[in-house]
Amino acid sequence: MVREPIVAGQFYSGSAAALRKEIAGMIGSGAKKNINAIGAVSPHAGYAYSGPVACKVLSSIKPKKYFVILGTNHTGFGTVFGIDSNDFWRTPLGNVEIDRSVADKISKKCGFIKPDKLSHVNEHSIEVQLPFLQVLQEDFKIIPITISHADLNLYRKAGIGIAASIRELGIEDHTVIIASSDMTHYEDIDEAKKKDAIAISSMLALNEEELLRSVLEFDITMCGLAPVVVMIIAAKELGASRAELVEYRTSADASGDSSSVVGYAGLIIS
Repeated sequence: MVREPIVAGQFYSGSAAALRKEIAGMIGSGAKKNINAIGAVSPHAGYAYSGPVACKVLSSIKPKKYFVILGTNHTGFGTVFGIDSNDFWRTPLGNVEIDRSVADKISKKCGFIKPDKLSHVNEHSIEVQLPFLQVLQEDFKIIPITISHADLNLYRKAGIGIAASIRELGIEDHTVIIASSDMTHYEDIDEAKKKDAIAISSMLALNEEELLRSVLEFDITMCGLAPVVVMIIAAKELGASRAELVEYRTSADASGDSSSVVGYAGLIIS
């Protein structure tokens, strides 16, 4: 069973040749691909807006075999924690295989992370990460998980369970956990940058409790809060001790409109 792309030709180019050219233009000559990442934060808007940030993050990561990609559930459909039960995800660049052994291990370890297609059907936050990985990597598999709103206790159980599953399978040295998130939505650029700096500070400190508190206190419209919190918890369980801000931009960099922007932050956790 194959999950078909839903934003090809909209968020990114719809043909293989055009998509490779689009991504190649963002990679340039600066791709290092040498950071031994445990986790990452990567945005998920249209490539014209957030693509340079996502590309800089993903092109800086040392190639790995497995990518656990935690996506936002914008639609609200499906379960709170939905792990896709398809066999492949398709993009214009071809199929990407879901590693069923890792997916099933996570579902068994965390019974509330349930096999679920509905939460993925019309959700773009995981899909837009894949073409970058397909261009940057020769061989990899994914474990796509959408996350809706829950409490810190459940996020902690999910992060610990995902990390434990990875350790028990002996793939911790071959896995990156990507949290897909944009930052502040539709505020003027000064306010967006101010709010995003607060959230980014908490992420750089690898402090999931502070991040949750700050987002609530300062009304930061960070759509991937849940994936980022779970990723931070899991990454620390796997030995992460530092975070690096790779790039921050807003939609104004592409549109020129600073009156109502969306923020995009790219971080690597190692």
